[in-house]
Amino acid sequence: MFFNSKFWLKFSLINLLIVALLGLLMRYKIGFEFPYLDQKHIQHSHSHFAFSGWLTHTLMVLMIVYLEKRAKNIENRFFKKYKLLLTANLICAYGMLVFFIIQGYGLFSIIFSTASIVVACVFAYYFIKDLKLISDEDMSKNWFKVALFFNVISSLGTFALAYMMITKNILQNEYLASIYYYLHFQYNGWFFFACMGLLFSFLQLKLSENPFFKRTFWLFFLACIPAYFLSTLWLDLPFWIYILTVIAAFIQVYTWFRFLIIIIKTKRYFLENIPFFLRFILLFVGFALSVKFLLQLGSTIPAISQLAFGFRPIVIAYLHLILLAIISLFLLFYVYANHFIFINKQIKIGLTIFTIGVLLNEIILAIQGIASFSYTPIPMANEMLFGAAIILVLGIGITTFHSIKKVKNYPLL
Repeated sequence: MFFNSKFWLKFSLINLLIVALLGLLMRYKIGFEFPYLDQKHIQHSHSHFAFSGWLTHTLMVLMIVYLEKRAKNIENRFFKKYKLLLTANLICAYGMLVFFIIQGYGLFSIIFSTASIVVACVFAYYFIKDLKLISDEDMSKNWFKVALFFNVISSLGTFALAYMMITKNILQNEYLASIYYYLHFQYNGWFFFACMGLLFSFLQLKLSENPFFKRTFWLFFLACIPAYFLSTLWLDLPFWIYILTVIAAFIQVYTWFRFLIIIIKTKRYFLENIPFFLRFILLFVGFALSVKFLLQLGSTIPAISQLAFGFRPIVIAYLHLILLAIISLFLLFYVYANHFIFINKQIKIGLTIFTIGVLLNEIILAIQGIASFSYTPIPMANEMLFGAAIILVLGIGITTFHSIKKVKNYPLL
């Protein structure tokens, strides 16, 4: 093995712990008195570092591992460029982590965030080029190509925001539309398609097993671009765009549930051989993703979309549903199910605690969001969210500590 995935994945876990600690700090500031550090600055640091230091870094590492396993006749020097790109991405991530806290949107934080976009584009160029070494019969290839394409085009939203801030010509609708453009093509594009590529690889899905596997990719791809307008339904959109958006939402729901039924039928034995608690995490991710697609479909009803985007708790709950309950838990599942880091009893406990923390966090945020429709305050909501944040930090803290400890960890079967 030329690529030391465990070394790079240790950074992933440490970075996720830092993301959780920043989330805990924000929850503490909301619920209790803490006059130090600007809340908005911490929020920017938290979100940028989560995207670059945890999610993007981890996806890059796992995609490089995929390349190493599937490509033929590759040498050690083949991975030199990827090691440099991973290092550059981590430097950018830590730069954003520090400088967003210190200055918010300032000179150095913008330099590091711009540099991270450049790194992402260079990675996309090399990875798509190197995918030619892999057989076209491998169904993960297209998922990864499109994932990287969406990662690159998501940066247009960032440049639009930067232009507005530099010119000091900030219009509320354009500002929000640019943020949602970036977020959509990150989590519904880059993160989702990369995770689906990993899932196809993990389940060893073949076109010969079911022709719908190929259609799954094309239906999600075609629906992803118009699905952006699901995030902008509060704007006065032309009627034809609204109809296109509704169709995209229906396509996603249909494709996901049909794909899910086929997987349950064709891969039942394969899934039953996965350790129970990892299987539970995967089932939880599947359930969360099902809820996500149904919520998107529900948001096409104008009255609901106006309410949803008008209340911050709803937006926060939805973002955490995707980024924590779906993407983050899937990546943790994938890392440990493939034994990139072997599981021991302590890691199992840590992952279980973290999953409970994700579930509690989502339940409290969802209740808070629903209650906000009728302007009903939830007693002790901030304190409960702080408690959930402690559980998240505890869970990923235990997982990280026992994953990076220099002991022999044997797989827990």
